[in-house]
Amino acid sequence: MGILQGIFKARDKPKNALGGSRYSFFFGNTSAGKPVNEHTAMQMTAVYSCVRILSETLAGLPLHVYRYNDSGGKEKYLKHPLYKLLHDEPNPEMTSFAFRETLMSHLLLWGNAYAQIIRNARGEVIALYPLMPNKMTVDRDSKGRLFYLYSRTSDDAPTLGDDSQVYLSPSEVLHIPGLGFDGLIGYSPIAMAKNAVGLAIATEEYGAKFFANGAAPGGVLEHPGTIKDPQKVKESWNSAYQGSQNAHRVAVLEEGMKYQPIGISPEQAQFLETRKFQINEIARIFRVPPHMLADLEKSSFSNIEQQSLEFVKYTLDPWVVRWEQSMCRALLMESEKPIVFIKFNVDGLLRGDYVSRMSGYATARQNGWMSANDIRELENLDRIPAEFGGDLYLINGAMTKLQDAGAFANTTRLEETE
Repeated sequence: MGILQGIFKARDKPKNALGGSRYSFFFGNTSAGKPVNEHTAMQMTAVYSCVRILSETLAGLPLHVYRYNDSGGKEKYLKHPLYKLLHDEPNPEMTSFAFRETLMSHLLLWGNAYAQIIRNARGEVIALYPLMPNKMTVDRDSKGRLFYLYSRTSDDAPTLGDDSQVYLSPSEVLHIPGLGFDGLIGYSPIAMAKNAVGLAIATEEYGAKFFANGAAPGGVLEHPGTIKDPQKVKESWNSAYQGSQNAHRVAVLEEGMKYQPIGISPEQAQFLETRKFQINEIARIFRVPPHMLADLEKSSFSNIEQQSLEFVKYTLDPWVVRWEQSMCRALLMESEKPIVFIKFNVDGLLRGDYVSRMSGYATARQNGWMSANDIRELENLDRIPAEFGGDLYLINGAMTKLQDAGAFANTTRLEETE
């Protein structure tokens, strides 16, 4: 009985394993009968669009290294070794955009993103190379310490050496986990929602076969007598009438044969409705607004801007925080963590329309908490020289403190009495 229990495991009770390949059992056949993995899922236009939108959006965000100054503010730390790696090129083979886009696509498909950290003798990071999540295994040694085991192939970077199995310590790996059960390993959104993706694949394949068959369902050829060679009749019929190139041709039946169509129409199968629902279902998995997938059915001029802002706040921002905290933990030295930090700039995505921005700038300018140069920097305009008042902070003269109300009138009355 124990052997059978070990073989037949409940699929709705996944084991909380650390191994990167051990959660691959989530992939496989679905209720719709279609196998789903990271490659077949990317052939779905909705999945491809969601992964591309999130990856390209995060990769396009400005990424800077900051440090706290003596006044309590922050400033860009341009001389830090990480600044060039994260802002320009993490290694000689790719740009910062391509590196972040690759890791983010890994994070969305496999639930984990890994990068090899190359350090110099002083412990400073000098290069970052992406690693494939399906080749990585995370485990603990006999003392409970984490280690990473990577299965190397000829396609990987030469920095991993020549061994087929590469042992990496936590200080040599930048690991960004997605949503998981233990906080160490993330689970793939595709694997967790494979039935929804599998139904979308099956629906798309049904539509392709329907139109490949001349947009007509299958049928049965009835003969009043006995056919000596039914296979030959079948092949003759298919060669003459099967396929979109033979659609709407007139069939000639001999010897009292009859053609009886079978199957259900696309209307009965709700083909279009199912396809549309599955697109929304996949968008729901990645929390991407439908209008970003070119589904404008429920979008209007009044709500599409709000949907875009919610995409930044509720979809992109959690990924940004995951990236920032993982990079600060793995890339910064312990001595500099209290004063140095890594941060994305999402202000550009939160900008409203021109009229709303100008109204907000006017309020900030009149109340004295933004100067003309502060506003011009946000609009990517050149600074006004200080001698022309570009750095002045002005306030509305009609506003005064409560305790000073009437002070001007009292001063005038005293002057009159004198």
